[in-house]
Amino acid sequence: MQTQLTTEHLSPELAQQFLEGLPTSIRTALESRAEAMNYPVWAIIEMAIAGYLDDEALSFVDCKPKLN
Repeated sequence: MQTQLTTEHLSPELAQQFLEGLPTSIRTALESRAEAMNYPVWAIIEMAIAGYLDDEALSFVDCKPKLN
């Protein structure tokens, strides 16, 4: 059975466009974090935004979330 992303997540294509618009230092930091956590960069961007908007949101310091 193949897992599909829901529309509630940032698409990999949109994440790439977002990254391309960021300063190099920020883009590199997000990509490095994604690699270190072994997560797709779109998930890292989602966690960063969610953590900014909601103090109780899943963040980098939490256990590795399970991606669906």
